[in-house]
Amino acid sequence: MKKRASYAVSLILAASLALSACSSSGTPGASEAPKTDDQAKQQTGANQFIAATDKSKSPAAATARKDTVVVTLTEPGGVFNPYFYHNGYDGNVTSVMFSPLVDIDETGKPIPALAEKWDISQDGLKYTFHLKKDLKFSDGSPLTADDVAFTLSVLYDKAYDGETDITETAVKGGQAYKEGKASTIEGIKVIDPQTIEITTEKANARALLLLGGQVLSKAYYGKDYKPGNLEYIKTLHTKPVGTGPYKLEKFIPGQEVRFIANENYFGGKPSVEHFIYKTTSGDATQFFQTGEVDYSAYPANDDSLELLKGLGYANVNIYTSTAYSFIKFNHSKPIFKDKNVRQAFIYGLDREKIVAAAYQGYGQVANVPVSPASWAYTEEGVNTFKFDPEKAKKLLDDAGWKPGADGIREKDGAKLVVHYFTTKGPLSDVLVPIAKENYKNIGIQLETELMDYNALLARTSKGDHDLASFSTTMLPDPSDGVISFYSKNKSSFTDTNGYANPKVDELIEKGISSFDIEQRKATYKELYKELSDDPPFILLTYRKIISAHNARIEGFKPNGYTGISSSLPKLKVE
Repeated sequence: MKKRASYAVSLILAASLALSACSSSGTPGASEAPKTDDQAKQQTGANQFIAATDKSKSPAAATARKDTVVVTLTEPGGVFNPYFYHNGYDGNVTSVMFSPLVDIDETGKPIPALAEKWDISQDGLKYTFHLKKDLKFSDGSPLTADDVAFTLSVLYDKAYDGETDITETAVKGGQAYKEGKASTIEGIKVIDPQTIEITTEKANARALLLLGGQVLSKAYYGKDYKPGNLEYIKTLHTKPVGTGPYKLEKFIPGQEVRFIANENYFGGKPSVEHFIYKTTSGDATQFFQTGEVDYSAYPANDDSLELLKGLGYANVNIYTSTAYSFIKFNHSKPIFKDKNVRQAFIYGLDREKIVAAAYQGYGQVANVPVSPASWAYTEEGVNTFKFDPEKAKKLLDDAGWKPGADGIREKDGAKLVVHYFTTKGPLSDVLVPIAKENYKNIGIQLETELMDYNALLARTSKGDHDLASFSTTMLPDPSDGVISFYSKNKSSFTDTNGYANPKVDELIEKGISSFDIEQRKATYKELYKELSDDPPFILLTYRKIISAHNARIEGFKPNGYTGISSSLPKLKVE
C-alpha cells in the first residue's frame, strides 16, 4: 500500500483518505458517528477563536494589499501534481490548484466537490459519481467523466511511481491493466459526460476518496499518454492545469509561489485575485509583524499567544491537529529486530518532559497512532510507556546489551551507538538534548544530525538512519495513521524499513474492509494494543496549532482536518 500524502508538517492539505459516506440512495456506511460524552472528554479541546481588538494597528505593508493574500510555507520542491509529489509542501501548493470529486469537511466527513453526488451499491462494490454540470479546467477546457477515467488509468499504469496506491481499491480489471494484459480497465465505465461507474472487487472504507480524488485533464496530461510511459507528465509539474480556486502564476524557488484566481473554478471565481505562498526562510512572527504575510502558524505556547493578542490586528485560531509526530526506527538495522530493544528506547525517553517543554500545555504525549480528535481514538488496553529508565535498562540487559567500561552498552563487539536524523524546529530543539541525556543514562550513545526536510526524506528513503523524526500530515481517517505499518506498504516516505507483523497486517486490512463504524472502532482498538506490544515507531505527540491572520481578511477558518484549504475560495480583503 501507499499513502496519499508524504510525511511533513503541513498547514493545509486537500482531501485525504476518509470513511465512505452514505449517498442519497441510502448506501452503506456513515462517514462519522456522533461523538459520545466520553469521546468528547478524550479530545484535547474544541477549536478556539480570539478576535482582533484593533484592526487599525495593521501594518501599512499589509493594509496596502487590496487584492492579495500572503501565507507562509516551508519551501516546496516544484512537483505540482496531486499524484506525483513526494514532498508534503508540494501537496500544500497542489491543493490550491486541484479540487477532488469528493472533498472532506472540518470533521473529516466526505462532501461533494466536483461530484454533485455519488451512489455506492449496497454491497459496497460499485461507485457511481455524478459530476456537476459545466465543469472546466483552469485552461477553460471541459472536465468530463473521460478525464476521471484517464486519471484512474494513470494511477493503475505500471509506470506510475507516485504516492497514491489505487490498487487498494481493487477496481475490477485494474491489475490486468497494470500488468499489460488488458488495454482498458474493465471496472471503469463512462456512462455519459457527467457520469462514471466504477466496479471494485472488494469493499474498502477508503475507496470513496481514493476513487474520488483530484482529476487530471486528459487533453493536457494525456496528450502523449501511452501505457507504461509516464515520464512526459513530469515535464508538466511546474505548468499545472487543475480545477482548484487558484491557478499557478509563477514559481520562484526559495522565495514564493504566486497564484491568480481561477475564473473557471466550479465554486465561482474567488474574490481575492492573488494568493501567494511566501517560502523565504525567516521568522514567521516577524513577517506577520511587518505585514509581509497575512497568515501563518506559530509555535504553540503562551508566549506566541500573548504576542499575537498584543498586536491588536491578529485574529487567532487554536485547534487540535489530526496529525501526530514520531521517531521512526529503521527496522532493517539488526538492533531494532528485537521488539524489547524498541520498547527500551521508548521507556528510556522522557516524552512527557519533552512535550511539556516544547508545547507548554499545547500538546500531549501520543500513545496511539491517531489523534484524540478522531472517533477511533482510545488508549484502553494500550501500554503507554511511562518514562521508566530502570525498565529500559532491564530490557536492554535481557537483549544482551551490557554496559561497557565507558558506560555505553556493547553486544558482540559493537557499541550501542545510534544515529538520529531530524530537522531544526521547536520540538527538535527540546528533544535532542533531553534524548541525549536520557539515552546516555541507560547506556545508549545518541549521535544527532540536523538537516533540511528534503535531505531528511532523501537520507531516510535510502535507509541511512537508525532513528528519524517526522510528523504526519493531517489524518482524517484512522487508517491513514497506521498504513505505514502494513508490510506491503512500499512508499519510500512512509516506509518503516522492514517492519512486519502478520497480526498488524490482518488488523489493518480488517479496519478498512468494513463500512460499520462500530466494527472499525473495535478493530482499531485491537490494533493499537498490538502496536504497543510490537512498536514500529516511538510516538511523540499530538499538538495544538496556533495560527493567526490579519483581521482585514475575512474567511479564514482553519481546522485540524483541512487546514486552510477549505477557506481559500471564500477569502475577502476589506
